[in-house]
Amino acid sequence: MITQSNFSLTGADGKLIIGDITFDDKNPNTPIILFVHGFKGFKDWGAHNLVARYFAANGYRYIKFNLSHSGVPADNPMDVTDLESFANNTVSKELFDLNAVLDFIEKSYGKDVQLNLIGHSRGGGLTIIEAANDLRINKLITWSAISGFNSLWKKEQEADWRKTGKIEVTNARTQEQMPLNVTLLEDFEANAETLNILNAAKRINIPWLIIQGDEDVNVAFETAQKLAEANPGSRLVKIEGANHVYGASQPYENDNLPPLLFKVCEKCLVFLREE
Repeated sequence: MITQSNFSLTGADGKLIIGDITFDDKNPNTPIILFVHGFKGFKDWGAHNLVARYFAANGYRYIKFNLSHSGVPADNPMDVTDLESFANNTVSKELFDLNAVLDFIEKSYGKDVQLNLIGHSRGGGLTIIEAANDLRINKLITWSAISGFNSLWKKEQEADWRKTGKIEVTNARTQEQMPLNVTLLEDFEANAETLNILNAAKRINIPWLIIQGDEDVNVAFETAQKLAEANPGSRLVKIEGANHVYGASQPYENDNLPPLLFKVCEKCLVFLREE
């Protein structure tokens, strides 16, 4: 039977990381997939739980979590409502969280467990950096990954951002204005070398599957090509007709995966099962 259990950890600035583990309880010794959500995303967004069940049914332990500053509180896990935490987020805090979850996995399942990363959008950028630096990762999969964290804002916003200490981004679904503090920009600039996704991409020496839709208006297909060019050992798969979230939406009320996301999962499964 497919089962889901929950966990919580201390993340960046002492804030809570809430996560869950989806697995088939008949098959305890399975390889792990750790999923990292993107900007304005969270672990229960859209069809993420259906994806978890898909991989659990196919022999994997699927772990996903909310980054500590995702703005999704434990008592309201279906939306970004903690705008103060959201505003205080930085890329370094997200990498801290990712490492905390990886440490938890190692402690729970041992050093020898097969550990695969899937990162979506900004989470894809995080997983590229992690996979370049962390020997615990066996395989990397990125969905609609960004190639630079500064793609999340406009260059012309930076002067005002420094002056006022804050910019706002729109939540496309609710039209709410979501604040970002200048600490995000300052962290990116102070750690420019560490947070350079394309440089990290060049250093990845494990199997890497790059998945990208050709109708993604958030991250252009050329971005995936740029990542693939940075690492000739990677494999780029185009999903024709796919948007940034492969046909999912929030809320997603269907019992079956969107067809294009199902196709993504199938391609990931083939890749993960290769020797």
